[in-house]
Amino acid sequence: MGSILSAPSTTAKSMDQHETSGTYPNKRVKVSTYEDGSNPRIIPTLPDELSLQILARLPRIHYLNLKMVCRAWKAAIIGSELSQLRKELGVSEEWLYVLTKVEGKKLHWYALDPVFQKWQRLAPMPSFVNEEESNRTASSGFRMWNVMGSSIRIADFVRSLFWRRNSLDQMPFCGCSVGVADGFLYVIGGFSKAVALNCVWRYDPFLNLWQEVSPMITGRAFCKTTFLNGKLYVVGGVSRGRNGLLPLRSAEAFDPKTRLWSELPEMPFAKAQVLPTAFLIDVLKPIATGMAPYKGKLYVPQSLYSWPFFFDIGGEIYDPDLNAWSTMPDGLGDGWPARQAGTKLGIVINDKLYTLEPSSSLDSGQIKRYNSEEDTWVTISPQVPVNDFTDAEAPYLLAGLRGRLHVITKAANNTLQVMQAVVQNNSDNAVSEENVVWTTVASKNFGTAVLGSQDWYLCV
Repeated sequence: MGSILSAPSTTAKSMDQHETSGTYPNKRVKVSTYEDGSNPRIIPTLPDELSLQILARLPRIHYLNLKMVCRAWKAAIIGSELSQLRKELGVSEEWLYVLTKVEGKKLHWYALDPVFQKWQRLAPMPSFVNEEESNRTASSGFRMWNVMGSSIRIADFVRSLFWRRNSLDQMPFCGCSVGVADGFLYVIGGFSKAVALNCVWRYDPFLNLWQEVSPMITGRAFCKTTFLNGKLYVVGGVSRGRNGLLPLRSAEAFDPKTRLWSELPEMPFAKAQVLPTAFLIDVLKPIATGMAPYKGKLYVPQSLYSWPFFFDIGGEIYDPDLNAWSTMPDGLGDGWPARQAGTKLGIVINDKLYTLEPSSSLDSGQIKRYNSEEDTWVTISPQVPVNDFTDAEAPYLLAGLRGRLHVITKAANNTLQVMQAVVQNNSDNAVSEENVVWTTVASKNFGTAVLGSQDWYLCV
């Protein structure tokens, strides 16, 4: 599962907040007229400038239907002027984007408007056209979208890293990563018949359309993705090596304005270098297990794997200003809870870092918040009602939506639940263990479909 379009650090405001915005442009640089017979005005009795002001204030949940009114309305809604005007007015909305996988390895995207609690199904992703190409070197020319499936867990990949190496050729497509930048949803990499792809696809919510963009420098699957300071960052993951899967130390950044990728320094995995024997260095493989944009830097927890065991080795921090990695504080890295082998959840809300630690009872968890002054994780909600299905690759997800903490999980009846942390009797809105109440803000029954992504993101 999982995605929310708009990075956690987004400044976008929801529709119920736009009235407080004082930004109303008096004059636009360019205004389409639609005055001739083939291109009439958007609203016949009004100048297009006013019509765009009206359309910009309508909830985006209605845009798919409004595009069917006439050609002029469709042209206005998918045009760049409307989206730019919405940004200027501060009426951009945060939506939750969910990836599900159904029987037959089919993938479906759904979007939730949390204000109106309505779901929309997105346009299907492009399908795989030339299966023979999947045996070649990964290329952005691959027209494949079954590659997005996360049909097996990273733990199963790790197992293949050390034994069952020949099973790589039998693996179904899986392992894509998802991120958000400037209101667009990005689906990155993944595997196709054991080939790690570098292809990148972008979803435009106004066009309801998928488009291929510049490929990554390195093909990778199960990488970690996040948005920070105008760029989309991708770190780690795995690729195909001679003897199985090869964990990647590399990282790169995508600039949505130039649509170009640039290489970053490799992750040092400094703590992995101090192992006592060369044998352990060869057997234990370092892997990035999460990533969160925190205090202007990228925080990447890491682990060492030797199936069926994995060991925390803290993590590392990337500073974009210095273009360099440094070691994560011990309390932060060593105490970062793991959801399952291969993933450590982390979300930043109001400049505070949160994570979810699963419970051994399989029907609950607890939310922790990082205290940077004391370098400790503090439990703020000891009882989160989540269900942990052992056969599900993403039994629950953590997200920041409209400035509040959310948990997404599936109930036993296959209903997807979006739960929000509500703080009661607290004037400064500071979360504390005593007064966090979880309420379901939206739900949908996807039948036997499972959440189809290892990570999770926000979108505007």
